[in-house]
Amino acid sequence: MKLIFVYNADSGWMNTLIDIGHKAISPQTYECNLCGLTFGLVSEHKQWKKFREASNTEMEFLHRDEFEQKYNQKFNYPVILKEDNEISVMIDKAELNEIQTLDQLISQVEGLLT
Repeated sequence: MKLIFVYNADSGWMNTLIDIGHKAISPQTYECNLCGLTFGLVSEHKQWKKFREASNTEMEFLHRDEFEQKYNQKFNYPVILKEDNEISVMIDKAELNEIQTLDQLISQVEGLLT
């Protein structure tokens, strides 16, 4: 099993700069709670990095354009998917938007691994 985390953001330097600006100026309207929980303005949160590096589960992290190009599928982003023989939604956008803290996200992801 592999978990695929898809951010509601596109890849590329220019998009990254726009996202940083949006998070800094108007974080309450930023449309990727997965990004907001796992990253600060410019780098990954240490707690999240430690969690994912310690996990025995394969995890893949993609921007929406990267995911759609690689898997030729579309979802309502952000989303956490599971890939076994097929791809299925484990935590959808609405559920991700309800998560308020990184601890809550880690707990939710750990629940997927049991």
